[in-house]
Amino acid sequence: MRIDVVTIFPDYLAPLELSLIGRARRAGLLDVVVHDLREATTDRHRTVDDTPYGGGAGMVMKPEPWRRALDAVLAAGPADVGRPRLLVPSPGGRVLDQAMARELASEPWLVFACGRYEGIDERVLLDAAQRFEVTPVSLGDYVLNGGEVAVLAITEAVARLLPGVVGNAESLVEESHEDGLLEYPVYTKPASWRGLDVPEVLLSGDHAAIARWRHQQRLERTATRRPDLLAPTAADDPAGLAVVPATPADLPELYVLQLACWVHQAQLNPEVEIPALHETLDDLRASLADHPTWVVRSAGRLVASVRGHLDGTDWEVGRLMVAPDLRGRGLGRRLLAHAEAMAPPTATRFTLFTGARSEDNLRMYRRAGYRPTPEPCPFPGAVKLGKPVRR
Repeated sequence: MRIDVVTIFPDYLAPLELSLIGRARRAGLLDVVVHDLREATTDRHRTVDDTPYGGGAGMVMKPEPWRRALDAVLAAGPADVGRPRLLVPSPGGRVLDQAMARELASEPWLVFACGRYEGIDERVLLDAAQRFEVTPVSLGDYVLNGGEVAVLAITEAVARLLPGVVGNAESLVEESHEDGLLEYPVYTKPASWRGLDVPEVLLSGDHAAIARWRHQQRLERTATRRPDLLAPTAADDPAGLAVVPATPADLPELYVLQLACWVHQAQLNPEVEIPALHETLDDLRASLADHPTWVVRSAGRLVASVRGHLDGTDWEVGRLMVAPDLRGRGLGRRLLAHAEAMAPPTATRFTLFTGARSEDNLRMYRRAGYRPTPEPCPFPGAVKLGKPVRR
């Protein structure tokens, strides 16, 4: 891999001579060339910045030195690899993650443009797009003084994935973020240190048990430190999710969830007129007045809901919905039980409606004790189910 870095502080990149990256360079696995942007200036002060149009604080890097510097990079680089990838460190860029590091590791030629001050004149990127594949990239939601620190981090994240750079390739597979989880805790000798002991399972020699322990540790560590990395299906135990009354603030998300869930039901039962697919947000808002509604959130996301309505002595359970990616994990059964538990004292029977072809729903309701009611269902293509209230 070839890496070119354009900067006004070439010495900032000196750490790339050290450790595994430095060894990879010496072994010919990685070719890193650092260019001084000031060498592309023409005035005796070697000026690379000027005041911003429109006013404002700070200075902006001038376009012409950048054009000349990038032209020089192209002229000096390999001629047989096509358009290089131009990475522009910027807090407004695509956030670097492990997937992006793997993506960049497959590129034969990367070029970094290190901005300073208030950034690089936007026209530089527009002009460069004719000759480079331009990608603004960010280390995260914070601001640095310049792009050099980002170049060091990105280069290490990418170069260590190149064949031969890391001695034990297996270690790359088990690291944090390789499969979306953080790495498990690691220990070495001694087995007991200052009153702190290595977990017994790691001393057992039972490799299957060790693998299970490590996987569980990864899940728990990720859930604690980076819950945003966990899909709800991987992290959430339905029994641990709170079922709470819906509020007006929940309605926009509830409306979206309702549409997502009942589209699937419409596909299964095309002949059924499904009210949930024809309601407006205002209709849903009005329903809160006489249909007590409960919702479930996971990591801030509204993932399930159910509501009830008293019709005479029938407690009608309705709008039982679970996000498509969470189906089959018991959340629907838990919501059904919650709705039943919230029935008023005057209710003597639970009732609900579902599509005649909704086999998964019918199976769940049968297991919960529901059976077809004596009275016919008023909705063509649907069935009415019920069971007595037992207190």
